[in-house]
Amino acid sequence: KIMGVIDDKSLACTYAALLLHDDGQDLTAANIEKVLKAAKVEVEGFWPCMYERALSACDVADLLKGASSVSVAPAGGAAAAAPAAGGGGAPAAAAKAPEPEPE
Repeated sequence: KIMGVIDDKSLACTYAALLLHDDGQDLTAANIEKVLKAAKVEVEGFWPCMYERALSACDVADLLKGASSVSVAPAGGAAAAAPAAGGGGAPAAAAKAPEPEPE
């Protein structure tokens, strides 16, 4: 259950940082703590400080743009994508079954 607690605290700080960013506020530990307090979420003091230090070195808007532009490769790779994209090829269900060998 330890990982769940860590994930919850991290998620709470992430949401607080996103709220502050969306509102145009500075991403400081004090502001993150204010948001968490208003939401009645308790975290250890190092969490807001850690988020302030991590986010001060980057542009949150660029992070959000980058996260929304990630593309996911199809499960079968490019070969599986070709028939789906009209690239020809027979569907797997229509493939000819191998002939049984004579005994």
